[in-house]
Amino acid sequence: MSLDAATLALVADELKATLLDAKIDKIFEPTRDEVLVTLRTRTDTHRLLLSARSGSARVCLTKESFENPLTPPGFCMLLRKHLTGGRLIDLRREPGDRIVYFDFRCTNEMGDLVTNTLAAELMGRYSNLVLVQDGRIIDALKRVDFEDSEVRQLLPGLPYTLPPKPNRPDFLAVSAASLVAAACEKDLPVASALGKVVAGVGPIVVREAVCRALGETPALACDLSNEERARLAAALDELKDEHGAGGTPTAVRLPQPDGAAKPVEFSFFIPRQYGAEAILTQYPTYSEMLEDYYATKDRAERLRQKSRELYKAVHNMHERAVRKQAARKEELAQSAKADTLRLYGELLQANLWAMHKGDRQVTVQNYYTGEDVTIRLDPRLGPNENAQKYFRDYKKKQTAHAMLQKLLVEGEAEIEYLATVLYEVESAPGEAALNEIRAELKSQGYLKYYKQRDRKQKPADFLRYMSSDGFEILVGRNNLQNDKLTLHTARGKDLWFHVQKAPGSHCVVMSRGEDIPDTTKQEAAELAVLHSSQNGGAKVAVDTTEVKNIWKANGAKPGMVLYTVYTTVYVTPRPGLEEQLKKC
Repeated sequence: MSLDAATLALVADELKATLLDAKIDKIFEPTRDEVLVTLRTRTDTHRLLLSARSGSARVCLTKESFENPLTPPGFCMLLRKHLTGGRLIDLRREPGDRIVYFDFRCTNEMGDLVTNTLAAELMGRYSNLVLVQDGRIIDALKRVDFEDSEVRQLLPGLPYTLPPKPNRPDFLAVSAASLVAAACEKDLPVASALGKVVAGVGPIVVREAVCRALGETPALACDLSNEERARLAAALDELKDEHGAGGTPTAVRLPQPDGAAKPVEFSFFIPRQYGAEAILTQYPTYSEMLEDYYATKDRAERLRQKSRELYKAVHNMHERAVRKQAARKEELAQSAKADTLRLYGELLQANLWAMHKGDRQVTVQNYYTGEDVTIRLDPRLGPNENAQKYFRDYKKKQTAHAMLQKLLVEGEAEIEYLATVLYEVESAPGEAALNEIRAELKSQGYLKYYKQRDRKQKPADFLRYMSSDGFEILVGRNNLQNDKLTLHTARGKDLWFHVQKAPGSHCVVMSRGEDIPDTTKQEAAELAVLHSSQNGGAKVAVDTTEVKNIWKANGAKPGMVLYTVYTTVYVTPRPGLEEQLKKC
């Protein structure tokens, strides 16, 4: 759900009461669609999040910690230049629209006082942040040129204009009776009809009005009786009164088949439309509601953005390794023809009398088959020199053949290793995990310029689980951890699991010298699937063996191990198993 104008109005009032006269201390841009502003009042410090992300555009106070890029983006530097030290003198909103203006009194480079306005346009995929001074655009987070829009451009130096508004009255500015009258002219379900004639509120508001007035009626708006129209108008007035009183920040979650509660809606009232199964959460402030509602989704998006560059780099490495391997295979096929070169050398050696310097070719009899063979010659060389050249080329091809076979083995290992790294990047749970992967790639020579953050990062521990039988199950988070787990932490009779012929984590059951029950083996195999690229599959092949049967080849990449004695089982992970076994 997106933030509608009615709820945004209450958010803006809340922010104004809290932040008015606050002074900007710091400005950050954690991701390309978000700006974080630290403001200080006389008594408190607040962190204001302005998000222009299409799926979660909003302005609110936040307590969440963000990992900022080492190099500030250009728009962040621009905001620091024009806003740092500025004082918030007003917070306004565009009536009936999802736009909030933050007016800051700042000092320019000449020492003069100026008013710079940061406009937060929170309109779905068109969301944007625009810095304005004296009605002209200084710059925008997302520039819009004539190719992007012929109606409205957002470029430095242009006048700041409002986006086109829908030709519908604002929910808060028009009477409920007139909204009902307009809706009843349409041959549509009541909630849909109301949505077509009113602006400034989302579907949850019009559905709530219908629910309170008419219940779950499937009636068309044009068929409503006068009594039903009156009840609908009264329900709309009731919602308006709740809004006028400040409302109650409420989020709605619905239980899912896996037991989780999925956030589905939020608004300024306590909804009745979802019935008894809905989980309603009320919040002290609208900022807390928005922060909680979008928390999981935003963390995933921020991580995706941070991992995008690393994923692209590893993906390119993997594609390059695949192309190189294909070229080596082709070259190997060519080197297999080395015997022909040796044959030509022998035939020339036996027929030196038939050649002269300057000849470009010679036809001789192949004494192995009795057939005539035409052999190309270098006219610059004599007969014996041409024969020796074919022998030299033969030896080169032989050497290349042996070298290529070795390189093909190394190439396959590299492709397999980079495939595991791709999986690790895709499944990384946070920035710390991505940093570990970067450090691993640097240690292997794939990244030359990776620089760890100034603060020392404590290596992450294995993922730890406890089986139903009381055996500890350890799972590596990345290739370096896989090596540490299998080759250093685990011991002889500990049981090792890994999905067959696919990227995944090493999974080890710590046996404590005891026999491991079948139930624990089954659970460990399922965990191996859950922590692999085969997660979501059915009847996935998982190899299992005792740790004593595993070894590492000289020069092998991290996480790459060998084993010959093993058993293969086929498992389908059960829903909720990981949470059930996870150690606190």
